[in-house]
Amino acid sequence: MKRGVANISLIFLVMVVLLFGQDVLANKSATSIQVPENITRGSEITIRVTVTHNANNFFHYTKRLQIMINGKDFAQWDYTRVNRPEGATFTKEIKYKAEGDFEIKAEANCNLHGSAGASTVKVLVKE
Repeated sequence: MKRGVANISLIFLVMVVLLFGQDVLANKSATSIQVPENITRGSEITIRVTVTHNANNFFHYTKRLQIMINGKDFAQWDYTRVNRPEGATFTKEIKYKAEGDFEIKAEANCNLHGSAGASTVKVLVKE
C-alpha cells in the first residue's frame, strides 16, 4: 500500500512540475548585440549577436535567430533537432556597410518556450 501511495505521489509531483513549473525550469532564447564604438560613414563593420539559452539538446534548443537592420530582414539561421546551434551560448557575426545611422534588431526563439524578446541597438554613424 505504501509503495502505491509513493508512486502516485511521484506521478503527481512530476505532473505539477510539467504543468506549472515551466517558467522555473524553462529558459527562453535571448540575444545581445555588440557593435564597434566608433563607426564612420562608408566603413564595413562586424556586428556580433550572441544568443543565450540554457538548453541545446535533441528536444530543447534555439530554433531560429533573425537579424533585421532598419526594419528589413538581413540574416537568419534556422535550426532543427539534428542541426542545432553550436552550444547553449553561441555568437553569429555579420558584415554591414554603414552608410548612415541604422537600427539593428535581433531575436532568437526556443523551440519550446519562445523568445525572451528582441534586442535592439540604434547606431549613430560619424561623418
